[in-house]
Amino acid sequence: MKKFLLGLKNFLFKTTKRTIFTVIVIIIAIIVALNLPSGQKIATYQTTKVTKGTLVTSVTESGSVLVANRLAVTTQASGTVKDVVVKDGDQVAAGQTIADLTLDNSGQQRQTQTYAAYLGAQSALANAQAQLYTLQENMFNAWQTYLDLSTNATYQNSDGTPNTLNRTLPQFITTQDAWLAAEAAYKNQQIVIAQDQASESNALTSYQASSATITAPSGGTITDLVIAPGMQITSAATSTTSTSQTTIASIKSSGTPVISVSLSEVDAAKVKEGQKATITFDALPNQTFTGKVIGINTTGSVTSGVTTYPATIVLDVPNDQILPNMSATANIITGVLSNVLLVPSAAVQTIGNVSTVNVVNNGVVTPTTVQIGASSDTETQVVSGLAEGQIVAIGYSTSTSTTSSNTSSPFSRNIFGGGAARGGAVRVGGGG
Repeated sequence: MKKFLLGLKNFLFKTTKRTIFTVIVIIIAIIVALNLPSGQKIATYQTTKVTKGTLVTSVTESGSVLVANRLAVTTQASGTVKDVVVKDGDQVAAGQTIADLTLDNSGQQRQTQTYAAYLGAQSALANAQAQLYTLQENMFNAWQTYLDLSTNATYQNSDGTPNTLNRTLPQFITTQDAWLAAEAAYKNQQIVIAQDQASESNALTSYQASSATITAPSGGTITDLVIAPGMQITSAATSTTSTSQTTIASIKSSGTPVISVSLSEVDAAKVKEGQKATITFDALPNQTFTGKVIGINTTGSVTSGVTTYPATIVLDVPNDQILPNMSATANIITGVLSNVLLVPSAAVQTIGNVSTVNVVNNGVVTPTTVQIGASSDTETQVVSGLAEGQIVAIGYSTSTSTTSSNTSSPFSRNIFGGGAARGGAVRVGGGG
């Protein structure tokens, strides 16, 4: 080896020209070594074109089913089921018998109490209606007395106009007041009758709920029947004025399900009555339903310092699979913009009030300031700063390479790499 090195030295430095050439080569090698990093960083962008299209904006909220076209058949009676006269799938009308019970002592006592309350409410209503007739008569008599007085010569001029001076006399004022008082008493009695009617209806409902005969609260199809002859039904007082209810069946009607979702403060300002929505349910995977917003409670509620606003959504069509209290997720469409410039939302970088997009032109990436508009989960509207067909960069990432193929000569470096951007990846190299 030593002999080889001595021979190489004599060959390289044998003459002055060889010595100069050898020194130049060594200098070039040193420069290359100094400019060649051990690991070069490569920046990669996925690219896409600016396009025109339709932007659909929406908000996504969670909630649950309020009404699912099912009404519970309940009873407050207690005893033994004597007979069930319907089965699942039967059509029933409001008031039709569902089942008969043999009441136990507690059930008989409750039925007697509710029946007595119902009879008392009926009596109060009848008395109030009778009193109305008396008050009506008093009102008409007072009106006639007032009319006769006000049209005589003392209180009415010859041309038929009121004699305002004489109408300040005590006789006229007291007669007028008597008529007005009689009219007010008659109108107040109408309110009393409305209250007594409500009390009678409530008493009747309580009596029916504790009756030995269980009836359908509305028309529809019997479903979820859970009682059979010989079965015991029990109930207990939950307070001094109410008793627990036992659900024995459901009645399915033709109504459409209704769900309620909670809107955040930001989303509540975007959601309006009549907006369309798509709804999914955790219990019904791979199924999507449509509906529309029918109302928003703008009063809202505060829980743990967070304000939410309930919104009600009705589905477009009924579905037997949707049950009360099912968890639901609603995607409410808040806006549709047609024929607008669109870029992927990942292509937009926003700092403060300034938004930029990396535009790719002949392999050169240039940050460009843009004005943006509405956005969805995946796309953003560009109001100004870009034109349709321009190439923009998205999905920026960096990696390190030590292969010589990724290293640029220090005498011919292109810091943005090479190659045209055509909707693929652009590699941007730089010294590390």
